[in-house]
Amino acid sequence: MNTNHITTVAQELSLDTPQIQETADLLADGATVPFIARYRKEATGSLDEVAVTAIRDRLEQLLELDKRRAAILKSLDEHGNLSDELETRVKQAKSLTELEDIYLPYRPKRRTRATIARERGLEPLAKNLFAQLGADPLTTAQSYVDPDKDVGTAEQALAGARDIMAEWVSEDQYIRQAVRAYFAQKAVIRSKIVAGKEEEGAKFRDYFDWEEPIAAAPSHRVLAMRRGEREGILIMRLEPPEESALAIIEARVVTGSGTDSDQVREAARDGYRRLLSPSLETEIRLAAKLDADTEAIRVFSENIRQLLLAAPLGRKRMMAIDPGFRTGCKLVCMDPQGKLLFTDTIYPGQGSARTAEAGEKVSAFIQEYQIEAIAIGNGTGGRELETFVKSLEPASRLPVVMVNESGASVYSASPIAREEFPDRDLTVRGAVSIGRRLMDPLAELVKIEPKSIGVGQYQHDVDQTALKSKLDDVVTSCVNGVGVEVNTASAQLLTYVSGLGPQLAENIVAYRDENGPFTSRRQLKNVPRMGPKAFQQCAGFLRIRGTDDPLDASAVHPERYKVVDKMAQSLSTTVGELMRNSSKVSELKLAEFVTQDIGLPTLTDIVKELVKPGRDPRDPFETFSFSDDVSKITDLIPGMRLPGIVTNVTNFGAFVDVGVHQDGLVHISQLADKFVRNPNDVVKVQQKVSVTVLAIDLARKRISLSMKAKPQMKENT
Repeated sequence: MNTNHITTVAQELSLDTPQIQETADLLADGATVPFIARYRKEATGSLDEVAVTAIRDRLEQLLELDKRRAAILKSLDEHGNLSDELETRVKQAKSLTELEDIYLPYRPKRRTRATIARERGLEPLAKNLFAQLGADPLTTAQSYVDPDKDVGTAEQALAGARDIMAEWVSEDQYIRQAVRAYFAQKAVIRSKIVAGKEEEGAKFRDYFDWEEPIAAAPSHRVLAMRRGEREGILIMRLEPPEESALAIIEARVVTGSGTDSDQVREAARDGYRRLLSPSLETEIRLAAKLDADTEAIRVFSENIRQLLLAAPLGRKRMMAIDPGFRTGCKLVCMDPQGKLLFTDTIYPGQGSARTAEAGEKVSAFIQEYQIEAIAIGNGTGGRELETFVKSLEPASRLPVVMVNESGASVYSASPIAREEFPDRDLTVRGAVSIGRRLMDPLAELVKIEPKSIGVGQYQHDVDQTALKSKLDDVVTSCVNGVGVEVNTASAQLLTYVSGLGPQLAENIVAYRDENGPFTSRRQLKNVPRMGPKAFQQCAGFLRIRGTDDPLDASAVHPERYKVVDKMAQSLSTTVGELMRNSSKVSELKLAEFVTQDIGLPTLTDIVKELVKPGRDPRDPFETFSFSDDVSKITDLIPGMRLPGIVTNVTNFGAFVDVGVHQDGLVHISQLADKFVRNPNDVVKVQQKVSVTVLAIDLARKRISLSMKAKPQMKENT
């Protein structure tokens, strides 16, 4: 690794150089972010996942910069433009933008007006004028008149010279940097409706005539305007006040007061309007898009993290019902491992006879399969189905939980679902997914592409490569943070375990199917293609319960089992007894176990694990119920106080499900009685909240909500 890069990252992240170097070495050796953060604290100085990820990403950016630098040096050399001074500038460039500015005058380009003027021999005239020595332009230009070169008059010669000067101005590194900074600070983003598109583009009504400084524009508005432009509804421009931009350029290039300086001024203005302004507008638009993408991806990632880490009900004998009153409700019964035992279709709400039959079936299935909990999808008809099920005597004694089914249809039609249930239709697969989500949201949601889960803002508009990379990091972090039961986990869940990936995950499942449940972590080494490196990376995150070694069910890494043995011996007890007796653990003197390889950070983690082995970091499950007084949007009345669940958090507020099949919006200004800068500081996805109905727009199916103690009512529309 380039030592300059190590120094650069250390300075940028305000970390010690050895921390960056150790982290870089571990990453280069194939270590994953969760492994480094959890099991290599002595090496990194206890850097967490956020810091390790930031180091990884910045080092990758610097390597990409090096690749571009090498390509530019090669191009300059091949075209005979590489001087010692230019090579030094290229090598010292600290950003891609600076690098491209240096390269711009030498970059092979299509035939421009300046190129044509040079071909006509007008570059010496341009240099003469640009020097601004006070010569008369027309007199000077007369000697460049040459009809054979399509320069018939002195004015034509001057026009060609101005084209050359305009290109110089637009490619001047200092000017580009100064005007770029001005664009970033003062540019205004404007959007207008395309004539005749008012009705078609009604959803973009807020942006039919909109403008604001780009420096202050939030990500969701930038992405909304870009989407409107892409769909042909809006016209969007991004530019600063022109005269001030021109003043910056003229202060750099206009050095005299004669008529030759007037030619330079005219060229500078043309260079700005025709070349530099469009170029920088494109740059700033792309930069604004990048910033908006980064923020949208951050918001989406945070929502996904909260959703994945939602409280699990745990392994229960489960009944799950996917509402569908017209075609019937698909009902499934599952064992505590989520295995499908039985399926049927019931038809409540379709006449008294069918409703009674549905009630008899549900009651009988509860008894037959010893059901411990009932999950109901929150789709259309879900609230009515919930009311019906709760009215049944055996169900009234069980948890009956509404489950967000967003993305269940994506899973149902996926290759994963077809492989899991090849002989079942989409509705059965969807019902199974709903039930499993209640048991363990993380284990089930990893089977669905994260961007299809239904949280976030404009996730389909952002850079999909960046989105996937970030979401993969989030899912990996959640899976490894919770830990995975190797004997029950799906291949999809195992894929995200540190050091595994799709092939090893499939191999683990195949080995388990062929040889039965794993009986120790050591047995993982027998899995095909499970080499020492992969075992080192994954072992600490895999849990195996009921083995001869109780540490196999904990987050203690196998490489540290010997130190735990020594801890037990020092107290004249066994490891198993130590893990069952927290008072014994408190007697340990950790300093006695410090070695060259094991320091207090690792020993402290081991002790925490001994006190609560295999602990699940997720919150305990709490049953939640919507208000019995509302089940559809027309039941809502301004002033109602209702329980709700946060389904999505954006930069402008939070969406809350109050049980009427249409989420309501708590605008950021209504999230609390105090000023809120970031909605994530106040609410999280899956959080249970209490909201007041402010207003209902039935025509647009919009619900305005407030979390303030005494909100002010709005008028209905």
